[in-house]
Amino acid sequence: MKKVLFLANHFITLYSFRKELIKTMIDEGHEIVLSLPESNENKYFENLGCKIIPTEIDRRGVNPLKDLKLICFYKKMIREVDPDIIFSYTIKPNIYGTMASNGNYIQVCNITGTGSTFLKKNFVSEIAKFLYRHSVKKCHKVFFQNTGDRDYFIKNKLIFDNYDMLPGSGCNLEQNRYTEMPSDDTVRFIFIGRIMKLKGIDEYLQAAEIIKAKYSNAEFMIAGWNEEMEYQKIVSNFQDKNIVNYIGFRKDIDEWIKKCHCTVLPSHGGEGVPNALLESAATGRICIGSKINGTVEVIQDGVTGYLFEPANVDSLVQAIENVMMLSCEERRNMGRAGRTKIEQDFNRNLVIDKYMAEVNKI
Repeated sequence: MKKVLFLANHFITLYSFRKELIKTMIDEGHEIVLSLPESNENKYFENLGCKIIPTEIDRRGVNPLKDLKLICFYKKMIREVDPDIIFSYTIKPNIYGTMASNGNYIQVCNITGTGSTFLKKNFVSEIAKFLYRHSVKKCHKVFFQNTGDRDYFIKNKLIFDNYDMLPGSGCNLEQNRYTEMPSDDTVRFIFIGRIMKLKGIDEYLQAAEIIKAKYSNAEFMIAGWNEEMEYQKIVSNFQDKNIVNYIGFRKDIDEWIKKCHCTVLPSHGGEGVPNALLESAATGRICIGSKINGTVEVIQDGVTGYLFEPANVDSLVQAIENVMMLSCEERRNMGRAGRTKIEQDFNRNLVIDKYMAEVNKI
């Protein structure tokens, strides 16, 4: 039996993408300890048999005092838990966790995407490089979800040769079963993600307006958190004009994917491997995405969906028009091809096997 410590920044990141891994470890007799923010939802993992260590972590803020406090907390907590291996996810658990473990424990980091950090060269990106360079290099292993992030870290000497590749977070093929495309005349598109500039919401709204003016049978949905006052007003305005239908954050997003023909991810960058695309393709839906790291690994242009130039409305409009002009049978074939690709390359069991191999090496 091994003692395994997970460092995470939110319940949902473990539940949505790693619950199968955690259950596999428990079933094999390992002791699981989870360090994550306090939440009533944590009871799910407690009921599985995990020990929860409530951890105060500011996911998005950059406050040196809070971050120093987190490092100190990790140091004390890791020493008390004394794990055989540590698995960490997202930027703060990765960086501050490895600073705290300081090479004294076997730690495996997962670069789940870099967000906006490295999209522009500025003070923040240079600080992030410095922190990565002086932390994850001490990791036993660094998992990357796409080759673009891997190559960036190698080029900028943020890691040694201590890395390996994962097919994103993988996709649960049982949970995301293939279903036939809707057969009615309306062609439905859905944007899934946080409503913010970086995710390409502006391009999606503009493209929807252009397409709706040209095709009366096109429908556009938006699903996700909208925390910014500016975009609450903008999206509401487009909804009032009957251009989009904002359905909010949905726990039953799989049911909404089934109602649509195509998922659109117009992100500007910083993704790992987008789970919205994996789950949509697994369901048998066409995917449209910008040509960025992570997305290009999922979408086979012209086979399972369409790629377009990032932050380019005209390019996105063309990709959406490509879907509009397909026959019902052509849409079904493209959806089936997407399912096949996910089965072959992104089965979540592939991710579980990689992690279990690290545990079994100890």
